[in-house]
Amino acid sequence: MTAQTLAEPIARLIAEFGKLPTIGPKTAQRLTYFLLRQSAEEAQSLAAAILDLKEKILTCNTCFNLGTHDPCHICTDPTRDRQRICVVEEPLDVLALERTGVYRGQYHVLHGSFSPMDGVLEDDLRIRELVRRVADEPPEEIIVATNATVEGEATANLLRSRLQSSGVQVTRLAQGLPIGSDLEYADDYTLSRALEGRRDY
Repeated sequence: MTAQTLAEPIARLIAEFGKLPTIGPKTAQRLTYFLLRQSAEEAQSLAAAILDLKEKILTCNTCFNLGTHDPCHICTDPTRDRQRICVVEEPLDVLALERTGVYRGQYHVLHGSFSPMDGVLEDDLRIRELVRRVADEPPEEIIVATNATVEGEATANLLRSRLQSSGVQVTRLAQGLPIGSDLEYADDYTLSRALEGRRDY
């Protein structure tokens, strides 16, 4: 089916869905035709949710996680352990760790991993802000929870180098996580064991 045989609104929506990660041409077509079968109210509800996402979601200027307030609900929660900061690559990793119910400290989200080959350099990540945060209010421990990938290891090594002079204990998640995997796909038990078995780094 070519774009020429499709009505313009259908072709446009298929093209927009195709820009999403892991959405191929066939999935984009299925999603579009699924929405065509839905009521106008359901389509409007989806459109409103997307607009809300863009209009109401903020980046926390303390930890750089996403939320509806700045600072976010984790940074302002008085029951959280302020002596521990867990450094992760993406906001999805915060969700994965929170699901375990094991970790009750703070977070710092880098928004990516160090990968010069892909054009992602140190200044593209929130490393400078982490170093400043540690200098302003030194915690007891920094937990490096980057992914078990080549880029995640490169990021972990860079973090260790930048935090070396701070005097703060830097630990790394235990190797219960399969090499090459992302935190967001790990099961709760594996993540819990990785947190509990973290080692000095």
